[in-house]
Amino acid sequence: MAAVILQAQGLSRAFGGLRAVDGVDFALQAGEIHALIGPNGAGKTTFVSLLSGRIAPDAGKVMLSGEDITRLPAHQRVRRGIAYTFQITSVYPRLPVFDNVALAAQSRGVRDLPAAVDAALDRVGMAGMGGRMAGELSYGHQRLLELAMGLALKPRVLILDEPTQGLAAGEIEGFIALVRGLVPETTVLMIEHNMEVVMSLAHRITVLNFGQVLASGTPDEVRANPQVQAAYLGTDHAAA
Repeated sequence: MAAVILQAQGLSRAFGGLRAVDGVDFALQAGEIHALIGPNGAGKTTFVSLLSGRIAPDAGKVMLSGEDITRLPAHQRVRRGIAYTFQITSVYPRLPVFDNVALAAQSRGVRDLPAAVDAALDRVGMAGMGGRMAGELSYGHQRLLELAMGLALKPRVLILDEPTQGLAAGEIEGFIALVRGLVPETTVLMIEHNMEVVMSLAHRITVLNFGQVLASGTPDEVRANPQVQAAYLGTDHAAA
């Protein structure tokens, strides 16, 4: 079994009376693609926000390669190797593509920015597009730019929040190939609503429901789980 690179122990977060994440234990193995699925309101985005440091937990711990990072803010977690791309594109539309990626690379102290930017853009199939304005790109290319910004951070763990949302079928095929090419150098955790993508890409799947882990295992194990079928897969699962 691969080493655990990112771990949650009893992680909890409430908003008012709602326990969005409720005592979650979770282990992300180094070099895997791990999908996080579940119905709307299951707590998926809150959970990855806790892992990335965007919000603080009420209880529990987050460990990165054995180091307790629970109280570290997001920017310090980035420096330790956790990159999180958002559900909605977070590019700087009035800046060129190059500058968007350069800002990300610069945040980790890169000395040779042009080389780092070119490598990240090439990795996502956007070589030669550095001079274009980010706001003029198609939606699909903005998602790829966001991914390039994440890769420019040279993350050990890359967290993707609904990365295929809004992509055309051909773009999704390209995305699947791209993510497959990231491992095992980069470990990927993704929230994804497209079950075809999940079943095609994920080595393991964790299902959240009402802020708790309903099931975790291989795609075949999760697909065959009666509780998962009742809570999620047996319903219209177009929205995760």
